[in-house]
Formats: sequence, structure tokens, C-alpha cells
Amino acid sequence: MIEIMDKSLSGLKFIDLFAGIGGFRLALSSLGGECVYSNEWDPQAQKVYHANFGEIPDGDITKIDEKTVPEHDILCAGFPCQAFSISGKQLGFEDSRGTLFFDTARIVREKRPAVVFMENVRNFASHNGGRTLATVKAVMEELGYSFYYKVLNSADYGVPQKRERIYMVCFREDIDPAGFHFPEPFELKRHVKDILLDDEAIVRELWVERSDTYYIHEEIEGYSNKPVRLGTVNKGGQGERIYSTRGIAITLSANGGGVFAKTGGYLINGRTRRLHPRECARLMGFPDSFKMSETMNQAYKQFGNSVVVDVLQLIAAQIGDTLRRNEHI
Repeated sequence: MIEIMDKSLSGLKFIDLFAGIGGFRLALSSLGGECVYSNEWDPQAQKVYHANFGEIPDGDITKIDEKTVPEHDILCAGFPCQAFSISGKQLGFEDSRGTLFFDTARIVREKRPAVVFMENVRNFASHNGGRTLATVKAVMEELGYSFYYKVLNSADYGVPQKRERIYMVCFREDIDPAGFHFPEPFELKRHVKDILLDDEAIVRELWVERSDTYYIHEEIEGYSNKPVRLGTVNKGGQGERIYSTRGIAITLSANGGGVFAKTGGYLINGRTRRLHPRECARLMGFPDSFKMSETMNQAYKQFGNSVVVDVLQLIAAQIGDTLRRNEHI
């Protein structure tokens, strides 16, 4: 999370749909925005959200009457990505999880916020030959919104994780979007080694010592802005690869198996281990003050499903500047 003095969202209200554990809320609140409504159906995520923000989000969005949603300036929606991800069956809108976008559209139609700010997996841009993205664009334009999108990698914005996501920003037709742009990349100054906990804080089960560990490369000198694979365990499947802490992290996952499931393995002080949930939190831009799930598996799932706070902050600042130019505030 970026320590930011910019309060370009001061005076603006936003809602947090498909809120997860609150990545959007952290980002927009840091810029002075006020969250007036949240929605998240998963009970475990609701618990973590409540622990950090003092409220329990509403449940199943398909049962929410859009008329009861408070008035707001910005609608945030990290709607479920399972229907569009590379690892899934990619059924898109044919999958009930994919159709949840239309619940977002239902609220947009009723409340007419100035901005709709959405995030999804990289594959959303190319799913079904681009027709899925074209459908979302067409729906937003039919509702009277411009539509901007871009795939951004968090490693280009100060976060040492390869995490490519599509970000979509839609301005209501009376808002002039001239001057809006997605943030420009900047030099990465942190790598995996910079987000690690001390060895003493690592529980025993995270360390992996196996006889079928094989190294194919020596530790690198200097640093890399890409994941650097050093070796494997077993047959080297996706959850059986070992990386250097002098590079960046692979994409955190909510699912997946293997001895290094969900985080990948890293060579740390001559030993290999999975990342700790707190290290995952840091790789998603969550501050150390953030209260995580007490269940380790839930924490991995929640951060793997979450959004990178730093990237959202940078985009939200551009949104705020655009609204101020339009004297919306």
C-alpha cells in the first residue's frame, strides 16, 4: 500500500461490491473516499472485512434490491473471475458466476454513479475471442458510460509480484474523461527478499525439505524484475517450483496444489519454503496492520482472490483528478 498524501477522492462516496476482504476499500479510503455500502457473500471474507472495517457486508448480491443501495459517486466491483480465468473452463457468461456482472449493471442503471471501476483477471480481455469484454463494454455504453480498460502488471507499479489484471474505468456520459489515463509504469525497487518475515516468525510446516529437490540454476547475482526459477521438487509442476528471492514473486493463487501451493517456493537462507500469509498480504499491498484470517488456508485463498491495493490507489487517483476537473466534487 502506497503512503499517499493525495486526497483526490475527498468528498466522494463509493460502494464496494464483491468486496472480498476489502482491497478496493483500502485503496479508495486512503485517497479520502467514503465507503457507504459493501457486499460480499463469502462468510469467511465477511469476518475479515468486519474485523478491519467494523461492518459486515451484505450477502448474496442477486437478492439485493438495487433501490436500497445508497447513492454514491463511484461503484467498485471486482466481480468473480473464475468464469474467465485461464485455469477455469472459461464459460464466461454461460457460467452463473460470470453473470454477476449483470448485477453490477443493474445497480448502475438504478443509481447512475459518476464512475464505475472494475477489475478482473488478465484473460478477461481475450476470453471467447474478445466477445466477453465486448459485451461488458456494450452494456456500459448502453447505460450511458464511456469505457476504458488496460491490462496492468503490479510489478510495474512497485509491487514485487507478477500479477496481470484488467482494470476497467467507465465515466458517466456527462463526465468529460479528457485527461484520464492509466498510471505510467515506474522502476521497481523491491523484490521478494524485501517483503520476507524473519525466519523465527515462520511456522515449521512452511519449510520444505525433500530428497527430490533439484536445482537447475544457481542463485543469481543482482536482481531481476521477473520471477527467477532456480529448481523444482518432484516433477516440477506449478506448485513444485522454487524461485529466487532476488526476483519477483509468481502470481499468488487462491487455488492449486503442490508442496508450494498458492505461493510458489522460494530459496531463503539456504532452505526452501512457501510464503507466509503475511508475506502474501504484503505482495498484495495490504499493510501489516491489516487483520488476517486466523485460518491459514483461508488467508491464502483470500489474498489470492484479492486485488493489489497499490495499483488501485494509482488508478483511483486518476479518477479523482478527472472528477475534480469536471467539478463533480
